[in-house]
Amino acid sequence: MGKKSRVKTQKSGSGANTVVSPKEMMNLISELLQKCSSAAPSGGKEWEEYVQIRGLVEKIRKKQKGLSTVFDGNREDYFPDLMCWAQENGASCDGFTVTDFGTEGYGLRATRDIKAEELFLWIPRKMLMTVESAQNSLLGPLYGQDRIMQAMGNVTLALHLLCERASPSSFWLPYIRSLPQEYDTPLYYQQDDVQLLLGTQAVQDVLSQYKNTARQYAYFYKLVQTHPAASKLPLKDSFTFDDYRWAVSSVMTRQNQIPTEDGSRVTLALIPLWDMCNHTNGLITTGYNLEDDRCECVALQDYKENEQIYIFYGTRSNAEFVIHNGFFFQDNAHDRVKIKLGVSKSERLYAMKAEVLARAGIPASCVFALHCNEPPISAQLLAFLRVFCMTEEELKDYLFGDGAINKIFTLGNSEFPVSWENEIKLWTFLENRAALLLKTYKTTSEDDRSFLEKPDLSLHSRLAVQLRLAEKEILEKVSASGRDKRLHFQKKLEEGAPLPHFEESDIALLENNDTDAKLPIILRKLEEVEKGDELQVEEPLLNGEKVSFGTEKIQQVSRDVTSERMGQTQAPELSANRTEDIPKENSE
Repeated sequence: MGKKSRVKTQKSGSGANTVVSPKEMMNLISELLQKCSSAAPSGGKEWEEYVQIRGLVEKIRKKQKGLSTVFDGNREDYFPDLMCWAQENGASCDGFTVTDFGTEGYGLRATRDIKAEELFLWIPRKMLMTVESAQNSLLGPLYGQDRIMQAMGNVTLALHLLCERASPSSFWLPYIRSLPQEYDTPLYYQQDDVQLLLGTQAVQDVLSQYKNTARQYAYFYKLVQTHPAASKLPLKDSFTFDDYRWAVSSVMTRQNQIPTEDGSRVTLALIPLWDMCNHTNGLITTGYNLEDDRCECVALQDYKENEQIYIFYGTRSNAEFVIHNGFFFQDNAHDRVKIKLGVSKSERLYAMKAEVLARAGIPASCVFALHCNEPPISAQLLAFLRVFCMTEEELKDYLFGDGAINKIFTLGNSEFPVSWENEIKLWTFLENRAALLLKTYKTTSEDDRSFLEKPDLSLHSRLAVQLRLAEKEILEKVSASGRDKRLHFQKKLEEGAPLPHFEESDIALLENNDTDAKLPIILRKLEEVEKGDELQVEEPLLNGEKVSFGTEKIQQVSRDVTSERMGQTQAPELSANRTEDIPKENSE
């Protein structure tokens, strides 16, 4: 799907280069598990730890060479079988076919004209690979006794995928054979490619993803070899790091949440055929029809015959696309970078500022987002910065002054400044903060643009530098925007312009205007880098440590949607067939 669809053809049955004893392999696996389960390094030693972990993984990979399960032939050889299998099992196959779109990889091409909002694709539940189908498979006994699998559906799906791939009689074999044999996620990067991300905001997530994947592999290798409930699993005979990396990437780039059969909760699933659609800007157009028990997708726009059919993966940053999907989206309208801000507890006015922020529903310390378009800051960040820059008199006014309660509603509203001086301070702060963040990079934007012009640049190096450049461009825009705003409010102050005052009659303006900046701050969830469409997952412990797929978040089913077309209430929409980062304070 998309750029992640590229395949390096491998030959199966080549055999391992050397015979490795089970004891020797188990010793290496134990060493890897111990290294990956150690406390998170401090003092900027994350890269050193990554290099050490990668060295151990490469030792294991070398000894496992030739042992991975790989299908003969090319990926496209299996697309006809995929379409026949889908049609035989009740999926819609009329109106599109799988096609190679060059740099975008494989996708769906319309074989007839398709109208916007037309239902053109549906996939019945029986075709989906889910946590529930894993429980009902050979994996079931182990699932029932392992709390890591029980707590982490994405891990269960990865192991489910590997077990089914190793079974010649698997119901899902036509689907599994159609998947890429390799991906462009950072798990497949060379060390030099990852090094290009040093100094970026994304690098920590990349390093954590690799460490967590290696830790999971070591844990499950030992479990499969020693647990009685795993004795009948095909993985017992062959379970390589490359196998697990492939399965993790397959799930990470494709999983989504669907309702369980009784509709009482959600479960994770891989959705064949639908996951061939590539991404573009737009709206979510896929949902789950509980009555017909199937995933359904309507067209995002009008498509003419032979045009590529796209879906919208959700409001994801390019860091999320690169790390969890393996591609960079050049025209990403939702790109953003993180900025962590907090009021110092040692500040004399800390208590007053924390109280005003609390009344607005904002923590005194938080991670916000700086956006690629105007305005570069959200209403939440505007409110925080206003409070952050308030004088003692302004704080007293918002705590004890006339209409103090109503004034809280205006903190995130650009039309009601606290004072001209406050606006000048906050935009000056943002201008300077963005400029300081830019100085932390080892290269300039001009350096990155020149680097990208190299004709022999590898795909993974290109993705890393594109992401690095995108972060800088956002910070440059924010700094420039801060400067423009600062000059604007300085002019207001110099001209003695009257300050707009909030009246109770203005509450309608705050509540009913479509502009995000005019909504009452306390009526919205706090934005913490992303939109409010993520599912917070409490992770289990492995040797006293949290475990995860890296930093991926599971995309939350968005909201209940009533389908006018079908005259019924459907299950929540599927935001996209992609995984996002599971938010956590300490991924290690």
